[in-house]
Amino acid sequence: MPVAYVALILGNIVYGSSYVVSRVVLDHMGPATLSLLRLSIGSLVLVPLALARRRDGVRLSRADRWNIFWMGLIGFAGAFALGNWGLAGSTATNAALLITVEPVALILFSPLVLGERLTRRESVGAALTVVGATVIVVNGIPGVSVAIVPHWRGDILLVLSGLAYVAYSLFGRDVLARHPAVPVTAWSILWGTAAMIPFAAWEWVAGQRPEWTLPTVLGILYLGLVITALGYLLWNWALERVEAPRLAVFVNIQPLVGALLGVLCLHEAFTVYTAAGGLLILLGVHVAVLARRPKRTS
Repeated sequence: MPVAYVALILGNIVYGSSYVVSRVVLDHMGPATLSLLRLSIGSLVLVPLALARRRDGVRLSRADRWNIFWMGLIGFAGAFALGNWGLAGSTATNAALLITVEPVALILFSPLVLGERLTRRESVGAALTVVGATVIVVNGIPGVSVAIVPHWRGDILLVLSGLAYVAYSLFGRDVLARHPAVPVTAWSILWGTAAMIPFAAWEWVAGQRPEWTLPTVLGILYLGLVITALGYLLWNWALERVEAPRLAVFVNIQPLVGALLGVLCLHEAFTVYTAAGGLLILLGVHVAVLARRPKRTS
């Protein structure tokens, strides 16, 4: 199995844990403040590494800088803020399940924006993962389950967050095809940090101040170091090597992980839909990983 696929599988397993942790932390601080802290920690880790890489002669064009700006504004600030605002009005399980918006949109938009398509076998794998994720979501999709209806406002924000993550990959694919992951990730996170400052300041002025408990601090460090800094660096490293629609297949691992963590950490019910959907996701990822890409002709 290619190293990039291993990284994608492990990365999305880790991503799937972020929803439960974020839900716990949001009980003690505002959504914008959490977003700013995550991005600030990520910047503190990655920007020094990016500055050190300047010695390697990495030079970004004007178009690259604009793409990185939009990655930071939409893919970091927008996605994090919408995700946290949505999570504050919904549940951790719903957030994990509704991430299926991202792979579906990425598969649909990649041919239009990037000209990248799946092979027939990869399409079968993608379809299996989407169906599997949908089977899991059936327990909590608006209009299907009564339990999710009270969270519709938060769920809409979570869907918009998923679309913002798609924009990050679409803007970043071309840049990462020509530049290393470290500087691209660092500068995009820095733009996202700058964009979140006014929103976090507004929360503080409105009196929504953080409560600094030990679980809160540990949760912020986990989200900032593992999910934001390491997680996005890993994603961008894979985006350098794997076409965007193929990456989308692996994102469907997150609903499975999120649902299982909901069972273990939030004491939610484990249903036959969770088991069946999980098996379909694993089968779909397996099919996509084994699919062979046609050789490119120069």
